[in-house]
Amino acid sequence: MVHFLEVLFIALMLSSTYILIAVGFTLFFGAIDIVQFAHGDVAMLGAFISIIFYGLVEVSGISNILPPWIWILVIIIGSLLITGALGVVFERVVVKPFRRSPLLMVLVATVALGIIVRESVRLFYPEGSNPQVFPVFFPQAGFRIGPLYFKAEHFIILAISIFLIFGLMIFINKTKMGLAIRAISQNREAASLMGINPDITIMATFFTGSLLAGIAGVLIGSYYDVVKFDIGLMGGIKGFSAAVVGGLGNFQGAILGGLTLGVVETFASAYIPGGMPYKDVFAFIIVIFFLVFRPSGLLGERAFEKV
Repeated sequence: MVHFLEVLFIALMLSSTYILIAVGFTLFFGAIDIVQFAHGDVAMLGAFISIIFYGLVEVSGISNILPPWIWILVIIIGSLLITGALGVVFERVVVKPFRRSPLLMVLVATVALGIIVRESVRLFYPEGSNPQVFPVFFPQAGFRIGPLYFKAEHFIILAISIFLIFGLMIFINKTKMGLAIRAISQNREAASLMGINPDITIMATFFTGSLLAGIAGVLIGSYYDVVKFDIGLMGGIKGFSAAVVGGLGNFQGAILGGLTLGVVETFASAYIPGGMPYKDVFAFIIVIFFLVFRPSGLLGERAFEKV
């Protein structure tokens, strides 16, 4: 039972990072009916930008003046703001020109954007082809709850993810901008007639989704202690798969899909003999299952069109 609970905790922590990326795919698809396939690489940028900020803080000596929690918080917030701004730039430059084009054009454009981002980091970041050691942002000590042992870092990663997920739910359902995003996702023309500016709303959507991807990149780096220029490729695939499993365009579906993938992947690694090297295989088998038997996802609704 102890081992089961420890595996469950790891599954929830892994699922939370998938959810943060999947929510971005859901927001983008809901707002403008496109899939931003470079979204995983935006998460990678969040991790690398935080490494750059950490290096600047170390060189400047600020880390010797301010308490650690202050400059770490500044690094993370600064990284997220820049990542969100880059998401808006990508939308303006790559996505917006193809809004009225066939979906295949947007797909090719965003796939190309992801390749450009990855290769730029690989070529222009110092030793970008090699794994980069990620800074230690969270306490490394552990604590016990009865017979269970938890690393404080893992507990903080899960807590941050849960806080952001609930915060986003409040933002989407209670704030004026969140309601505007929902209105645009339901009917852009009608929302425009009601005085909602589609361009500003879409920019806010991409800023929010990219910011969440950035924090996902930071949390993934903190968990694995290293990051590489291509981590966004698999992260994006997992995030998109989670959104598809839950129902693309459905916020609650993204949460449920991320949980499904994380739990299947973690428990398959823990309980299937020799399953660790094949953990991604088990996760994608679940994706294929849903694509075949329930293409609309767990919470997606089937759309009917009159002819």
